[in-house]
Amino acid sequence: MPETDIYLSIIIPAYNEAARLPKMLRRVNEYLAERPFTYEIIVVLDGPSDDTREVLGALASTVNNLLVLDCKTNRGKGRTVKRGMLAAHGRIRLFSDADNSTDISHFDKMIPLFERDFDVVIGSRHSRDAPGAGQEMPQVWSRRLMGSMGNLLIRLLAVRGIRDTQCGFKAFRDYAAEKIFSQTVIDRWGFDIEALALSRKLNYRIGVIPTRWVNDPRSHLKGRDYLSVLWETLRIQWNLFRGRYNLRRDACQERMRKR
Repeated sequence: MPETDIYLSIIIPAYNEAARLPKMLRRVNEYLAERPFTYEIIVVLDGPSDDTREVLGALASTVNNLLVLDCKTNRGKGRTVKRGMLAAHGRIRLFSDADNSTDISHFDKMIPLFERDFDVVIGSRHSRDAPGAGQEMPQVWSRRLMGSMGNLLIRLLAVRGIRDTQCGFKAFRDYAAEKIFSQTVIDRWGFDIEALALSRKLNYRIGVIPTRWVNDPRSHLKGRDYLSVLWETLRIQWNLFRGRYNLRRDACQERMRKR
C-alpha cells in the first residue's frame, strides 16, 4: 500500500503485554476490516521482558497491515508513542493503550471532528470534558484520589480546561503529530501532558469525545508514577518558559496536507 494512501495509523505501545495484546489486536483488526478507509497498525515494543515478542510473532500473520517496531530497551511509554507517531504514514495518527480500556470503536466519534478541521482529538473519561463520558469499571479509590489531585495541578500548571489529560486514546492530524512529537522530551507517563501543552501553545484546535472506559487492574501505572507525572509537568513548564520548543507553524504546509 503506498504510504500516501493511508488514512489511519493506529499506534499501540507495548511493554509487557503478552497477556493483553492478543485481545487488543483481534479487536482492532475486526473493527478496521469493517471500515472503508485504509490503515496501518503499528505496535511499538518498549523493551519487554516477558513473552510479548513471541506472542506478537505468532499473531502477525492474522493481523492485516501490521508493522512492528522493536525497541530493545525499555525507554517509557512516551518515547514509544513518539517513535510510532514519527514512523506512521497515516493522515490521522491515533495511539491507543494495549489494554483496550478504550474500545477502538470510539474512533467513529473522532472522524466528524477531523472533518470539521480539528487538528487534535482526544478521548476523555470525565463528563465535564464531554457529556456521556465515564468509567464502567472504576479504578480503586486511592488511585482515583491521586489522579484527581494530580489532574488539578496539571490543569493549573500546563493544560487548562481539560480534566482528563491521561486517557490513552488520542489522535492527531499528520502535520500536528510530526510537529509535536518531533519535539517531545518526556519519555514516560507525563508525555500526554507535554503533547497537549504543545497543542495548546501551537493553537491547534483540540476536540474531545466521551469515552466509556473499562479499568484493567493489571495496569503498569504504579502509585509512585503519579509523583513522576507531577515532576514531569514542572519540567514541561520550565521547557516552555525557556523556549525549548519551536512553536512556529507552517500554515501553507498544513493547508496542502489537509487536501
